[in-house]
Amino acid sequence: MKTTLLEGKKPAKFDKHIIGNLLLNVSTPDEVRQEKLLIGIRNEAGEIYRLIGATKHNSFMNAIEELFDLGLVDELQDTDATQDGCDAIFSEA
Repeated sequence: MKTTLLEGKKPAKFDKHIIGNLLLNVSTPDEVRQEKLLIGIRNEAGEIYRLIGATKHNSFMNAIEELFDLGLVDELQDTDATQDGCDAIFSEA
């Protein structure tokens, strides 16, 4: 899985836990957006500051499980639609 920080956006205070719990390769925003499935992470200001891209559905589901374990909430959990190009968007409850 690939990840990138979006320019000009402040990382959330819980960001170090994401990096510590998920096996992520740092890439450019363009490379991450080319992945089949995208996860957005929101900071305290409500901005998506990090993107995580997964090629395989299995990797995507593993990442989602880890983010839930960190106590984060998926805003798109009850919909099949994407938002801002993301298949899931996590933030603090």
